[in-house]
Amino acid sequence: MLDADRRLRLMRQAIWAFLNTPGRQGRFVALDSASEVMVAGDMHGNLENFKGLLDRAQLGTHPHRHLVMQEVIHGPHRYPLGGDKSHQILELVAALKVQHPKHVHMLLGNHEMAQWTGQAIIKASEKLNALFREGVDTAYGPRSGEVYAAFLELFAALPVALRTPNRIFLSHSLPSARNLDTFDPTLLKRLAVDGHEWKPGGTLHSLLWGRDTSLGNVEAFLRKVDADLLISGHIPCDNGFTVPNPRQLILDTMKTPACYCLFPTDRPLHHEELLDCVGIL
Repeated sequence: MLDADRRLRLMRQAIWAFLNTPGRQGRFVALDSASEVMVAGDMHGNLENFKGLLDRAQLGTHPHRHLVMQEVIHGPHRYPLGGDKSHQILELVAALKVQHPKHVHMLLGNHEMAQWTGQAIIKASEKLNALFREGVDTAYGPRSGEVYAAFLELFAALPVALRTPNRIFLSHSLPSARNLDTFDPTLLKRLAVDGHEWKPGGTLHSLLWGRDTSLGNVEAFLRKVDADLLISGHIPCDNGFTVPNPRQLILDTMKTPACYCLFPTDRPLHHEELLDCVGIL
């Protein structure tokens, strides 16, 4: 069994660090102090890609670099007796946040939101929420309830969006066209919102679940959030990234090839320049 007391201390420290990130207002972070940002796509429990990302990030030797991750849970790796191992990468992200509280960020993804709010996710007939909980039970035994509650508290503390000084918006996804009219960007800057905002049709739910990457929808969304370009995840990419329109970049860091984007924030960037910043792990 893993050391539950140690994990609980780590989670409390990470939760505090996420809630007190410089530039944070509600569930939104303005990365005004960043000179460059490295952002990854969905990782879903892939520890090797996580380690590769840290090797490329070199946070210890780049004091003005920020690292942004997203959607780390609900992966394919299982314990021999059952349960999803992806809580392991969540714990590593928490430790990294404690080590670099100003420079490490994790965006809330739809899978973390679903685990936190109890909205079931089923893929290939597997109940991912139950598998994640089973993995925590396997790792922590009789103390698993305490650790699992701390994980949910961590999810509740994560931001949903960031914006860089050069007007690049980072979020897990964006609302579909049918939800964009009711999407209220002011809610991103509130920590407490009505519960329906996390359900289908709500502003926060639509920000994490939408898949409409048409140029018109993306441009309308960017006007609402006062940004010029969008980097998101959520959609699997065979080549590690995809470019669905001239205002957006989608990253996928789960499989091979796995991609990230390391871009400067101290000057305006055109879409073509942003694409030149994409790297492969």
